[in-house]
Amino acid sequence: MSIHPLAGQPVPDAMRVNIPRLMQAYYTEHPDPAVPEQQVSFGTSGHRGSSFKKSFNEDHIVAVTQAVCDYRTSKGYTGPLFVGMDTHALSEAAFATVLEVLAGNRVECRIQQGRGYTPTPVISHAILTFNRVENGPLADGIVITPSHNPPADGGIKYNPPHGGPAGTEETKAIQDLANQYLAAKNSACNRVPFDRALRAATTREYDYILPYVQDLGNVLDMEAIAKAKLKIGVDPLGGAGLAYWDVIAETWGLDIELVSRVIDPTFSFMSLDKDGVIRMDCSSPYAMAKMIELKDRFDISFGNDPDYDRHGIVTRWGGLMNPNHYIAVAIEYLFTHRPG
Repeated sequence: MSIHPLAGQPVPDAMRVNIPRLMQAYYTEHPDPAVPEQQVSFGTSGHRGSSFKKSFNEDHIVAVTQAVCDYRTSKGYTGPLFVGMDTHALSEAAFATVLEVLAGNRVECRIQQGRGYTPTPVISHAILTFNRVENGPLADGIVITPSHNPPADGGIKYNPPHGGPAGTEETKAIQDLANQYLAAKNSACNRVPFDRALRAATTREYDYILPYVQDLGNVLDMEAIAKAKLKIGVDPLGGAGLAYWDVIAETWGLDIELVSRVIDPTFSFMSLDKDGVIRMDCSSPYAMAKMIELKDRFDISFGNDPDYDRHGIVTRWGGLMNPNHYIAVAIEYLFTHRPG
């Protein structure tokens, strides 16, 4: 692919997404179940689309959430369903819809206190932590995110009790059932108004942040990192992990500087990706151009995509590291240094 002339450059005003219109489309546009592009379609990381394209609208989220409720009932999962969302505009709208359907089905769910944002790995951690109890009820989760995709996109994915993304068996069952509901105009879906859903006994606020941050010491040598006295830079890229960095710094005594604390659903603070699109891809040197420019200010610095399941590592001597190279080295280290 050729590099767009604006790659790595600031976002022009003309490219900003019209967020009010995007949200209007979520509620007023309705998909045609006979059109394949407008059906529920679970890829490797859930269903994604845009309300502008009638591929991610309220109807889709009602159908998908009802299908998840039915699926977990069929499997006998009676533990809480952990719900997280990232900072995309459509994630906020979909979050409300998800809670309405979960409450309508009397499914116990846990959401971040103050309706904050929740990274994908944190939902996985919450599921696994709950499911450590042998022979206890099993928990699962929903993460509302289109990952690093552009600002007009939305996404929703299901995490079964193993904590990771759902496999093909789960996604096919949920997808097929959701499309049946969609074809019937969601007439059989259970749902209550949002204010009732928030007040429902089954909707519980939960502190995702501190348990996750405190557990970092069980998988990483946080004391060694602190003793190294590294100057660490972080660009949260307006994503779901923004509230975590200060807690990490305070809990583990790290010198972390956030270069931005902006949450903006237009993501217009980004630099354009290689194809001239706003894309929060922290593995792209074009999307990470601003952090690369600051590389000499820090010993090491980081960026993440909106739901924090991708990473970009920037060093003084090498700029942006290829994340696949880092993962390969990490895997080799774990297999040779971690018994079991």
